[in-house]
Amino acid sequence: MKVQENQPLWTPTARQIETANLTAFLKNVNLQSYRELHQWSVTHIEGFWREVWDFCDVISSKKGKQTLELSQGIFKPRFFEDARLNYAENLLRPRPTEQDALVFWGEDKVKRKLSYGELYTQVTALAAALKSMGVQQGDHVAGYVPNTPEAVVAMLAATSLGALWSSCSPDFGVNGVLDRFGQTKPKILFMADGYYYKGKWFDCIERIPALFQGFPALEQIIVFSYENKPLTFPSQENVKTWNEALKPFQQIQDIDFAQVPFNHPLFILYTSGTTGVPKCIIHGTGGVLLQHLKEHQLHSDIKPGDRVFYFTSCGWMMWNWLVSSLASGATLMLYDGCPEGEILWQFAEMEKITHFGTSAKYIDSLQKTACRPIDSYDLKDLRMILSTGSPLAPEGFDYVYKAIKIDLCLASISGGADIVSCFALGCPILPVWRGELQSPGLGMNVQVFNETGKAVVGQKGELVCTTPFPSMPLYFWGDEGDQKYHSTYFETYSNTWCHGDYAEVTSHGGFIIYGRSDAVLNPGGVRIGTAEIYRQVEKIPEVLESLAVGQEWQGDVRVVLFVVLQKKTTLTDALKNQIKQQIRLNASPRHVPTKIIAINEIPRTLSGKMVELAVREVIHGREVKNKASLANPEALELFKNLRELQE
Repeated sequence: MKVQENQPLWTPTARQIETANLTAFLKNVNLQSYRELHQWSVTHIEGFWREVWDFCDVISSKKGKQTLELSQGIFKPRFFEDARLNYAENLLRPRPTEQDALVFWGEDKVKRKLSYGELYTQVTALAAALKSMGVQQGDHVAGYVPNTPEAVVAMLAATSLGALWSSCSPDFGVNGVLDRFGQTKPKILFMADGYYYKGKWFDCIERIPALFQGFPALEQIIVFSYENKPLTFPSQENVKTWNEALKPFQQIQDIDFAQVPFNHPLFILYTSGTTGVPKCIIHGTGGVLLQHLKEHQLHSDIKPGDRVFYFTSCGWMMWNWLVSSLASGATLMLYDGCPEGEILWQFAEMEKITHFGTSAKYIDSLQKTACRPIDSYDLKDLRMILSTGSPLAPEGFDYVYKAIKIDLCLASISGGADIVSCFALGCPILPVWRGELQSPGLGMNVQVFNETGKAVVGQKGELVCTTPFPSMPLYFWGDEGDQKYHSTYFETYSNTWCHGDYAEVTSHGGFIIYGRSDAVLNPGGVRIGTAEIYRQVEKIPEVLESLAVGQEWQGDVRVVLFVVLQKKTTLTDALKNQIKQQIRLNASPRHVPTKIIAINEIPRTLSGKMVELAVREVIHGREVKNKASLANPEALELFKNLRELQE
């Protein structure tokens, strides 16, 4: 496929537009185009969110007349204050009982399924079990869990009672879990007996004593079998197996869903914690539900019976995003383990996945290995690929359409745990332009501000949102007077959410994300997004991946580029010059690094994101405060006391 810069990579057909959920929504509000709809959604905020509520058929015992209260401006808006509803009830609404609800692959070791009928039965029994253990509205129930059906069941059971849910994946060490759950003191903890990664079994049972020691308020641990086998371990009064917990309640038929306020706490999400103890972000019941329904049905065109996959662990917000698609009648496709090789494409073909979600880094790794699923797999059911975690380079867009599938919507999306949703994302009735996120989220006046606070198009600046939206956090845990919350998002610009992404609005009305603002390089006072450098460097075949930071040097900042090279490749002067020339010609002379240094490994968070800020601290001899949040903290040692950075 020949790439033409002035032509979209994909355009929806008339039939695709006609059958899209978004088109039906447009008809409901008597509008003709997405641009008109977006403008209406941010100027008629109350009307828009009421339309979303009705279109997505939110189940509630009370909707109420009041839609929005703004006593503090955009900060801490109150949506649907009179409403009463339950998140789990909306996800467990009546469906064909035999329809797949959850399909699980644990690498190539474990495969299981739960129908909607079986899911409802398990949630019913577990909710009753939790209630018998004293779980009430507002209690905290946590999961130290792999991405298995039991994780979904436990979350639904807890939230059906009005309890808060939070989760970490078992690749977090015990200290990393203590840093998170230790702040919020869960009453009940779910965990698996172990998990597989790269075919190797990792036992989790041995962590139980340390968990009880670290969580004095913990009353019960419930352990399930990853492989769905009988569990045997030394009995303890405050440790039960999954089957032991459910057995006394298997005859119960229905769930008494707690009807909670729209702004009742639902999820606790955690910041990455690479600069200190992770912040605990509290998200509300109605806000999460309504925002996810909008993003799933209108932006992702998820319909009943679709089979939705996102490669994620239970420690990343995309797990929360994924599970909410049950409310749209979808089947959740759960994968746990290592994604290396082509197993995810086997999963996509065999299980008829319609929506395939992954990270930009995964797409880049496929491109580097010249993997071509288009040649080997029948992906006729696949309608959308979603990418997030870091900016997807234009070449990544080219690769998807050349090597995976020609006829699909490639939705590069961007948001965060801060809002448990997206600011910019896909749109099934708009074309896909190379390197661009298709559209701002409906109901969210997303813009890019320059340093004077003026909205700009075609220029780089800060990604902001100037209108309230329902999935803004309720509060940060332990943040007296909301001081940390306000300073994190609202101090840069008055009455405006400043997200901390360096971005640009394009002439098509889409977005380009250049990386985190706090990682922006500033040589000679010129702001440079790290993604601009990575895009050029990683075109070079010898380079697997790269990381750029700014080093304070002689009263200025110089750009330092670290590169991980292909096996049996060395960083010669010729290769350094090739890298510099590639950057100089295709970015600018300002982007060219002063130093290029080969490194064996790049440190990442447990959700796979590079930690530029942590590396910047290390090269300046400063302490990295919370290494437990990293998947490979030992990699930071590679950046200490480098001779090249002393000259």
